[in-house]
Amino acid sequence: MLEFTTRPTSVAGPVGPLTMDDLPSPTAAYWVARRKAELLAAIDGGLIGLDEACKRYRLSGEELEAWRRTIRRAGIPGLRVTKARRGPERTSG
Repeated sequence: MLEFTTRPTSVAGPVGPLTMDDLPSPTAAYWVARRKAELLAAIDGGLIGLDEACKRYRLSGEELEAWRRTIRRAGIPGLRVTKARRGPERTSG
């Protein structure tokens, strides 16, 4: 007997309902914090499967888990990418 599972047409996202059309394009080159949070909400809500999301966005499960840990620790603002800090400025003299 075949078992069919249905996916929801929308799920609760970080700033409102999400549908598949709201998810980032598979060709998105840059992940802002909101997009990361939306993808995690879509996975958690069953809108897209984890394996499907990893394949579609060329992400690893480990990377998604790191995003999840960051949200738990620092909220969505913690997902922002910041430039690496340089060491102390040297002055000549």
